Formats: sequence, structure tokens, C-alpha cells
Amino acid sequence: MMLQRFIDFNRKQHLVPPGEKVLLAVSGGRDSVTMAHLFSQARIPFAVAHCNFHLRPGDCDRDELFVRRLADSYGVPFHSVSFDTRSHAASHGMGIEEAARHLRYSWFATLCRDHGYACVATAHHRDDAIETFFLNLFRGTGIAGLHGIRPVSAYGDTRLVRPMLCFSRADIDRYVEENRLPYVEDSTNALLDARRNQLRHRLLPLLRELYPSVDETMAANIERLHDAELIFRDHIETLRQQLLRPYPSRLRDLPFVIQALDLQALRALPTPLTVLFELLRPYGFNAAQAADMLHAKTTGKQFLSPTHIAEYHRGLLLLAPLAEECVKGEGLERPWRPGDRFRPKGMKGSRLVSDFLKDLHLSRIEKAHVRLLVDADGHILSVVGLRDAEGT
Repeated sequence: MMLQRFIDFNRKQHLVPPGEKVLLAVSGGRDSVTMAHLFSQARIPFAVAHCNFHLRPGDCDRDELFVRRLADSYGVPFHSVSFDTRSHAASHGMGIEEAARHLRYSWFATLCRDHGYACVATAHHRDDAIETFFLNLFRGTGIAGLHGIRPVSAYGDTRLVRPMLCFSRADIDRYVEENRLPYVEDSTNALLDARRNQLRHRLLPLLRELYPSVDETMAANIERLHDAELIFRDHIETLRQQLLRPYPSRLRDLPFVIQALDLQALRALPTPLTVLFELLRPYGFNAAQAADMLHAKTTGKQFLSPTHIAEYHRGLLLLAPLAEECVKGEGLERPWRPGDRFRPKGMKGSRLVSDFLKDLHLSRIEKAHVRLLVDADGHILSVVGLRDAEGT
């Protein structure tokens, strides 16, 4: 009985906290209509949210009206929103499916904050998870991409649950027929990219013909891969604690902590590239950059991600957030420049600041944050935190 399977799956996966209200993402198609019916039968408090993406003129407005009436029939709150999806995709350099996902989940997050919903439930089912597995596999992915869609995930601070993952598309079709549930042809199918459509309508039917139990087998494989990922993640975190340490910079007023990774110890591991990529993942670096870092030999060589900078420095890989210079422009305290010269206290004669910093073996990351204290005439009084000038 699907209702009992639904209830058992919810309890096993701890999807919905008892007594909390859930926001259901309902398109009006078979899957989300079935989800709403099961929530009602299970007596779980819910509200309905519907996105009008304006991708199929006429159909989208029809779908919105259908879902509004569906929510009214259950006596639950209804929320709707309209998006200019094509315009958003074009202006942000996204595909239609990616743009729609960004728009709807951002809106769901706002609804949860404003109305106190505990989580957002989507109607993804087992077939969707299997399709996602194959899409990620063929595109190229790490272990995380192979377990496909999970029962619980997050979009920022918003909890996402997928209570229909215990059902196949065939299960849902039978439930709709047995309960005579009205639905509309889901206009969000227009969002599916060509590859997913090919998988859904060509590859998976062929696999089912060759291997009649492929759906059950793949569902079990996905669970095993998820378990393997948990073990893998735990090992990566252990290695993170062993290999990454705060770098003891001689600059005491840096606005951030530089992390240092021991490349020699990393290279001694059985799979150094895989480990390095996973360690760098939170910093936004890609696999190609990780490979270059692993084999770097030139001190001072730097790599940039959208948020961080990495630098090979005397056998270490230094990691720091991208940051503006501590001080900009001229004044009594300013960044050093090539050609700056001063007389270090305790030393004979003057020295270029650049040579002084080189002798201290500062990284390029550190050098970018070195400041000079100068007098009104521009004479250097101190390389701040490192050495005062003679006579000060």
C-alpha cells in the first residue's frame, strides 16, 4: 500500500519533523499531485507552492489555475509566482533548466522564511534519481554525483525533502489511476534538456528490456554508493586535519588566516590527486588546477579560483581568500612598491624593500599585504610589523 510506504519512508529518513508544516512544490503533474494526496492522507500539515515559468503560453496559466483549485480542495494555503525564465537564463548565462531551478528554490526559501515552513518537499521519484545517476556518470563526476538525488538536501539554509523517492514512475501511475486523481500534463517537462529526455525515452527502456530488474538494482547501487561516499568523506576530513595547518606568517595583522598544505606528505599518499582535489573543493578550484598544483615546483606560482588564491611556496601549498589590499592609495601608511628603499634598523646602508622581503622568505600572498609607515615627506619609517628604519 503506497500510503504506508510513504509514511514508513518519511519516518525512516526523518523527512518531516512531527507537527511541522511542509511547503509542497506542486506543478500539477502526476508526481506532485500524488505527493499532495499522500500528504493529505497521512495528515501531515502542508501548503502548496506553484511556479509559473511562462515557457508554454496558455499551458502555464492553465497549470497555475489547476494547482490553485487543488490547494483549495484540500483547504491549504496556496502560493504562486510568475517568472520570466528565458530572460533570467539569458541575462545570467544559464540554461533554461538551471535558471528555473535557481528561480524556484530561491522563491521557496523566501516562503519558508516568511511563513515558517519547516522544509520544502519536491516530487522527485526513483526514476528521476536513476536518470540523474546516468547523467552525472556520462558527464563525468566524483563519487558524490553517482548517488544521484538524496531524500534530504539543502538549498542554502532551506531544507529540501523528497518523500517520493521510494516510488517508481509506474507506482505513481497506478496510484493516480486507482485513486482517480485529476492532473495536468506537467509543463515543467519542457524544462528537461535533450540528454535527460534521451535517457528517459531511449536508454532506460532499453536497459529495462535487457535487465528487467534494473530499477531495483540501480536503487540499491545508489544507496551503496551513498554509503561509500560517507566513508570517503570521513577519510577526507581526517586527511584535512592531518595535512592542512595555519601558516605561521610573520605578518601579525593579516585580515585572514593562510592555510598551508604539506605537498610532500600529500604526494606520499596512494591517490594524491584525488585527495588534493577534494581538499581544494571548498576553495573553488577545479580538477585541472589541482593537477597543476600537485606537480608545481616553482616557488611563487599562483592559482586563482573565484574566491581564493593558492600559491606554491617552498614545498607548501598556501591557501588564502581573495582579498583587497589592506590599505589603498598614499598616506602615512601605504602598500610597498617596487623601487621603495629604506635603512633597516641595525643594518648598514639602505636596502630595497623588495630585497628585504625576499630575505624573509615571504610568500607573494604575504607580500601583497605588507604596509609601509612613511612620514610627511614620504620617507619610510617602518616596514610595518617587520622592521623599523634606522633613526626611528
